[in-house]
Amino acid sequence: MSVTNLDRLCVDTIRMLSLDQVQAAGSGHPGMPMGAAPVIYTLFDRFVKFNPANPKWTDRDRYVLSAGHACAMLYSVLHLTGYDLPLDELKNLRKLGSKCPGHPEAGLTPGVEATAGPLGQGFANAVGMAVAERHLAAVFNRPGHDIVDHYTYVMCSDGDLMEGVSAEAASLAGFLGLGKLIVVYDDNGISIEGKTQELAYREDTGKRFEAYGWQVVKVADVNDLDGLAAAVEAGKAEPNKPTLIWSHSVIGAGAPEAGSAGCHGAAFKPESVVKIKEHYGWPQDEPFHIPAEALERFRKAVAEGAAAEKAWNDKFAAYGAAHPELAARYRRMTEGGLPEGWETSLPAFKAEDKPVATRNASGKVMNAITKAFEGQLVGGSADLAPSNKTYLDGMGDIKPGDFAGMNMRFGVREHAMGSILNGMALHGGTVPFGGTFLVFSDYMRPPIRIAAITKFRMIYVFTHDSIGVGEDGPTHQPVEQVAALRAIPNCVVLRPADANETAAAWKVALERKDGPTVLALTRQNLPILDAEKHGIAAGVPRGAYILSDAEGGAPDVILIATGSEVSLALEAQEKLTAEGIKARVVSMPSFELFEAQDAAYKEKVLPSGVTARVGIEAGISFGWDRYVGPAGATITQDFFGESGSYKDVFPHFGFTVEAVVAKAKDVLGT
Repeated sequence: MSVTNLDRLCVDTIRMLSLDQVQAAGSGHPGMPMGAAPVIYTLFDRFVKFNPANPKWTDRDRYVLSAGHACAMLYSVLHLTGYDLPLDELKNLRKLGSKCPGHPEAGLTPGVEATAGPLGQGFANAVGMAVAERHLAAVFNRPGHDIVDHYTYVMCSDGDLMEGVSAEAASLAGFLGLGKLIVVYDDNGISIEGKTQELAYREDTGKRFEAYGWQVVKVADVNDLDGLAAAVEAGKAEPNKPTLIWSHSVIGAGAPEAGSAGCHGAAFKPESVVKIKEHYGWPQDEPFHIPAEALERFRKAVAEGAAAEKAWNDKFAAYGAAHPELAARYRRMTEGGLPEGWETSLPAFKAEDKPVATRNASGKVMNAITKAFEGQLVGGSADLAPSNKTYLDGMGDIKPGDFAGMNMRFGVREHAMGSILNGMALHGGTVPFGGTFLVFSDYMRPPIRIAAITKFRMIYVFTHDSIGVGEDGPTHQPVEQVAALRAIPNCVVLRPADANETAAAWKVALERKDGPTVLALTRQNLPILDAEKHGIAAGVPRGAYILSDAEGGAPDVILIATGSEVSLALEAQEKLTAEGIKARVVSMPSFELFEAQDAAYKEKVLPSGVTARVGIEAGISFGWDRYVGPAGATITQDFFGESGSYKDVFPHFGFTVEAVVAKAKDVLGT
């Protein structure tokens, strides 16, 4: 297809509509939209398969703007191609309540596939999307019925490729041979501080990506629309390698400040806007001007999208006739539903059995339910599966040329793992999980935060949850991580006390659809609690519950504990009872779930009249004041650990039955 004057007009429409958004907002990033507009136009006009009337059509291509600061460009295209994004929303860019926020947010703006702001996250999300596409294709496609067949397109910037997460994700994408992943790198040579090659970024990006196992195609001038199209075609023609299209643009093209950092992250001065519109022959006195012939060209996407989805629906109907059970499962999985009756496969652990680490119990739960979730529960760990107990036995690995497995080998790449899992969740069709040591959740904090913002189901299996790690020492002994994860809004953290609480925690995590869930699990063995006697199945979903109540009336003191420290509280209760002190033990696996309960339930578990309380957790005291109150106290860990056996480290830091008894007496004043 040859470039026409109409093509140029459409590109300039994206440029000017983006410019007007930023000028109306008084802030934003106009430079990349003006420079890279030819790329997004070429992709949406010639390649991206989408239906503006149904942004969630499951076999649509995914387009990810990893350089989220260029969002005005994406909003322009979404409006122009007919998504439910009125022009008035663009006029309110970056304003409170607008569907055009300062960086793209999935779930808020129709057509936005990923929440992109922190650079590199969108790039890694796209890797996850491409993995999900290949996995679902392997699970569901049958000869003559390719119902999963779409591409993932990405636009990224210098900043995206400087961030380490993109390097981790690119390395794994190259290893897996994700041939349906096509990334356009907009190389304008400018970052916030100035020219990248003069400041901090002078590597040969092409050679780096070739070393990762990518195909690299160069486009010398981004305004060469046919050259861009040929590069995309080359990407689509390479089935065994992801493709990086290295395109060169001028930031702020057409502006007096073009090619400088001055047009990266701020609105233009009024006199510059005048010159820009003169350069492009655009009306000076008509902000948000859209030429009729350009709009007509863009809006052809409405009919084309409807036709593409109808063709797929017809294909899916034929698939359903030939493979009804698979079709029903595809619908359920892509709609986020769980297998009917899956909870009956949850294992029950007997109190008389030997103590078991909650990481081991978690592994048994995962492998007990995995057949019910065949093809849906997908994930792995950062090279720690034997320690995290996250491997799904007999379910195969996702690997080059074979994506049907349920186990992902992420390698030692926590940051990329978190972001790739986010991409899998955004794509839909799977329930993703990822595992590592709790202390290394720090590497994953950015994607965990994005998962919480985006409100999608994600399960993190974080083991070795305290000083109980033992001999590996303070570098591997998390003390502040549980509190840090609790500090993330919309992130539910569960620290189960035993194997049965672990099974209940998994049920909570799988049934929660509106945010990520963290399971903090022990390395050391813990006694198994009687699930029926203690009401564990009903108690865990409420975040805290009365595990063992005081004998003979209202309690004198309440012992509140999480995880491995619950068993300490139970032993201390026995000693206190023997001394005539009525003690209640409350297991509190989740602060967040408890806070979601009504006032009456909270009062039942922690009656306001009982002010003598002791909080017990092998982690920092931050956050415990709301439960122990001014009259209570904590046995916590407000300092780093030491190397040694957990049997020595716990008593060394005061986590003993005797210490709990003494603290209880202290708050009682006896």
